[in-house]
Amino acid sequence: MRRQFTAIACALLFVGGGALSADEAVLMDFSLLKADILPNASDQGKMTENKATMMDFSGTAGPNYTAEQKQQMHISLAITNWDVVLSSSSRTLMNQDLSKTAETAVSATGSQFAGKTVFGVRIHFPNEPFASWARITPPFKVPAFEPKSTVDDNGVITPAEAAQGVDPVNARLTRFEGVYDPATKVTTALGIVKNVGTIKSVAVNVRGLQFPNGLYAVLRDDNNDERTIFLGYLNFDGWKELRWDNPQYVTEVRNRELRLNPLYPNNVSYVRFDGFLITRDASSVGGDFIAYFKDVKILYDRAVLDPVRDVDDEAVWGIVTKRETDRKTLESVRFGEDQVQLYLDRLRQENKEKFTP
Repeated sequence: MRRQFTAIACALLFVGGGALSADEAVLMDFSLLKADILPNASDQGKMTENKATMMDFSGTAGPNYTAEQKQQMHISLAITNWDVVLSSSSRTLMNQDLSKTAETAVSATGSQFAGKTVFGVRIHFPNEPFASWARITPPFKVPAFEPKSTVDDNGVITPAEAAQGVDPVNARLTRFEGVYDPATKVTTALGIVKNVGTIKSVAVNVRGLQFPNGLYAVLRDDNNDERTIFLGYLNFDGWKELRWDNPQYVTEVRNRELRLNPLYPNNVSYVRFDGFLITRDASSVGGDFIAYFKDVKILYDRAVLDPVRDVDDEAVWGIVTKRETDRKTLESVRFGEDQVQLYLDRLRQENKEKFTP
């Protein structure tokens, strides 16, 4: 399995349009996913959802769902909402139940990221000596064309108008594309980066605890193609930046294959963060695995040098909007049904620990 993932990683090359300008972006900063709205009913003072990434999937729900069931279709990218899915051979009830994510605060005296919120994960691998893996995935696919919105403390989402005086780059960024800093020229996104041609490098800031497990970043492009990138092993103690450099990246422009690619509607290229993959070798120690993640960063060539054009092709034809709306509808139906089923299972669950005397 490791050889297979390594081969896929080495073959990674998002094809761009001959762009010659490299950019930097934080594809996902987990410190921005802290739960800050909607108190937990059973744990007063503890919040459950992240305001910046709140989504409402109830709009595509059918008439058979009640108001209470539709309320369960409101969810965010808050760290505790992420899923840990074990390989089929490792997915026992105990292993799956013990595998979970946790919002973790770095101490104020920490050597790095002091006081920041990071993404903690616990994976319970089998104790038996066979190879295994676990996939860490967001609760929903990060939407590529979600318009800017404001979210109140009750999780109600309201479309927002572009703020006056905003620089042109931030004005055209959609909600999950985050914020562009004109001073550093770095975009800090919430899981989606657009106008991506060839990816040059991928890096993850991770805190290891000397486990010999492998770490992969999972990315997905605008063609819905998944790329699994091997970053290294976690057999170290403390924070470290694990980095992958594209072996097929051609630095010398004269050696590149020059091509003229059609632009609209094919120039809306993007990269979406789709989670992590943790692998465990058969000879490694089983049981609990712990790690912490701060962010995922990429260096990339722009697919189009200047995405601002004198004719708004999308406003005329709406091809990309239709394509993305169809994708979002399918995702909404799938996600909504899953959330309602979880809600109904919680209602059916018996919470008593003792028999009545």
